[in-house]
Order: sequence, then C-alpha cells, then structure tokens
Amino acid sequence: MLKLLYILLLLFSFLINSCTKKEESVTVLQEKNLESQMMEVYNQGMEEFERGDVIFAGKKFSEAELLYPQSIWAPRAVLMSAYGYFSQGYYSYAINDLERFLIKYKNHPQSDYANYLLALCHYDQIIDEKKDMNEILQAKKYFEIVINNYPNTDYAQDSKYKIEYIVEIIASKEMYLARYYVQREKWIPAINRFKKVVNDYETTIYVEEALHRLVELHYKLGLQQEAEKYAVLLGYNYQSSQWYEASYKILNQGYKKRKTKNEEKKDSLFKKFKKIFK
Repeated sequence: MLKLLYILLLLFSFLINSCTKKEESVTVLQEKNLESQMMEVYNQGMEEFERGDVIFAGKKFSEAELLYPQSIWAPRAVLMSAYGYFSQGYYSYAINDLERFLIKYKNHPQSDYANYLLALCHYDQIIDEKKDMNEILQAKKYFEIVINNYPNTDYAQDSKYKIEYIVEIIASKEMYLARYYVQREKWIPAINRFKKVVNDYETTIYVEEALHRLVELHYKLGLQQEAEKYAVLLGYNYQSSQWYEASYKILNQGYKKRKTKNEEKKDSLFKKFKKIFK
C-alpha cells in the first residue's frame, strides 16, 4: 500500500513539473510573439515617418507602445511620435507625447532629450514680445531643467543660448508695457516696469534705455535725488552711450555736447585756415 502511494506521489509531482514547464514555455512564446508584433507596427510607423505622414506614423508608434509597454522600444516609440509631430509643427501633439513620456518613463536615459524637445516645442511657438507669455515662460522652464539636470550634454549648451534670447524677449516685453504706460501718462506703473528691467534683466540690451527712462520719469515727477541716482548708475556703467548723454541733458539744462578730439582738431585747422585770408 505504501509502495503504491509513493508511486502516485512521484507521478503527481511529475505532472505538476510538466505543466509548469509548459506554462513557462507558452508565456515566453507569447512574449516573443507580442514583441515581434510590436516591432512590426513600430517599423510601419518608421516607414510612414520617412514618407512624411507624421499623423499616421504617430498612430502607429502609439499602437506599438500599447502592444508591449514593457519593451525597451515602447519609450522609443513615444519619442519618435513626438519628434515626428514636432518636425511638422504639430506642437500640441508633440507636447502631449513628451509630457506623458516624462511621467511614464521618469528615469529613462533619454529624459534629457525629452525635456529639450519639449522646450523646443514651446520655443518655436514664440512670436514676439507682444504675444502671450505662456510659450516664452514654458520654454524657459524646460531649458532650465535641461541646464540644471543635464549640464554636461550638448542639449544644455544649446539651452543656454536659447535662454539668452528668451531673456531678451522677456525684457522687451517689459519695455513694451512700460512705454505703453508712459504714453498714457501712468508714471508709477511705467517706473515699476523699467525698474524690473534694471533689476532682473541687467544683461540685456534694454537696460541702458530703462535707466534713462527712470531718470526722465523721476525728474518729471520732481524726484531729483532719485533721478540723479539712476543717472549715476547709468554714467558709471554706460558713460559713452547715447542714453547717458540724454540723461545728462535732463539734469543739466545748459549742457552742450562735448566735441571729440577729431572735431576739436578740425576746428583748430579751420581757424588757422581762416587767418591766411585775413
């Protein structure tokens, strides 16, 4: 009896092991089939992308990701979809893909590229300083992420150049608003805008004019000391500029433009020339 029971246990154990191996084999086979299906769809997406049909390519890349999201090709499919949309100016589609990528594949090795491409999507929609600031600020945000988190990449280097341009645009926006207030004789809001340029965007091309306007407006309001303060600042940093000269004229009503050495030399020669004919 015991011998029969022992034989039955061995048989049962054999059957369990056989089933387990079969299930493992089926699972591996299914995964291989799924990955091959996914690669087939991915390649279809690449073909459509190369043809220039980025909308259909994007759909194929999304389909590939959904087929096998655990595959290493799934995040690549999202990035290819985003780049395709970006290359043809479908920025909202590209932004949706990239934002989803950064959430779903947070620690992916190509997160630097995703942030950079996201910044470019907003950057390429910048028109001028008179338009909505949202795209400008979003571009600045993602370029700063690239610079701070991936400082040793080529993306970071290019992001620095792009931010310099963005800062100029933001400063020009402040100048535009300040001039708008000046035209409507709203002196205090205008002064606040010019001060913002001086304090926050001192490296831009607009800081000299902003300092002069502060001299001009404070003088107009009878705030002589404040006007002189900004004139000193302008003179210390930009003494040779036209804006310093304009500010100097405001504070010195009897001011006459100083002649250059070349002009003084010409005057001297002219005087000598006149004496010959006297």
